[in-house]
Amino acid sequence: MFKTTRRLTLTAVAALTLWGTAGLAQAQEVLKVGATAVPHAELLNHVKPKLKAEGVDLQVVEFSDYVQPNLAVSDKQLDANFFQHKPYLDSFNKERKTTLTVVPNGGVHVEPFGAYSSKLKSLKDLKNGATVAIPNDATNGGRALLLLQKQGLIELKDKASLSATPLDIKSNPKKLKFRELEAAQLPRSLPDVDIALINTNYALQANLNPLKDALALESKESPYVNVVVSRADNAKSPAIAKLMAALRSADTKQFILDKYKGAVVPAF
Repeated sequence: MFKTTRRLTLTAVAALTLWGTAGLAQAQEVLKVGATAVPHAELLNHVKPKLKAEGVDLQVVEFSDYVQPNLAVSDKQLDANFFQHKPYLDSFNKERKTTLTVVPNGGVHVEPFGAYSSKLKSLKDLKNGATVAIPNDATNGGRALLLLQKQGLIELKDKASLSATPLDIKSNPKKLKFRELEAAQLPRSLPDVDIALINTNYALQANLNPLKDALALESKESPYVNVVVSRADNAKSPAIAKLMAALRSADTKQFILDKYKGAVVPAF
């Protein structure tokens, strides 16, 4: 009788334990966030354990381009994404007629944009008629041209334009030839061009160190802060608020400083 009672008690305890575990699992709110691999997905994975402890199951979905993660959020396949700056988002919303928005306190970091070459050691070595690869989207293409202008290589009609294209160049003394490519393709274009202006996330993925390999680099005061983006219906959700608190924490700031050593700069 005692053995039977003890068995029943242990069974009850086990059942309660399983029920409690299931209850905890059910309490986890799933938050799906799209991101490019470096540094965005790395930062999200860094805060994943903290969010799990706060009841949020952060699921990171990696992308290799700048279009699909926005479409996926707009179509409600994702809750949010983390890969872009606001000038790009504004341009995307206008072009695609979407209404995506930066979440409250959505700024996380700046990735200084750089000029790279597998042929030259200095921009001073750039010859007349050299080929320059830049991103083919309006905001990052304009960003590339602004950096070239700052280096004295070109002059734009509107010197402060964030969306300039090669057609907006007023002065081009070296008669540089521009090749507009998808941002993700730029590192692979290096053998075929004289210089390429590359977003830092793609430079890092290609094992380029912005602080050592870039021939020119934006200043840390760049206005292109990378932000977390969602829809108006969920931008203020508790789960996204927890995500932003984790991404903008002192721990994450130290992680950025230690891991990227200036190639990625905290914006909080």
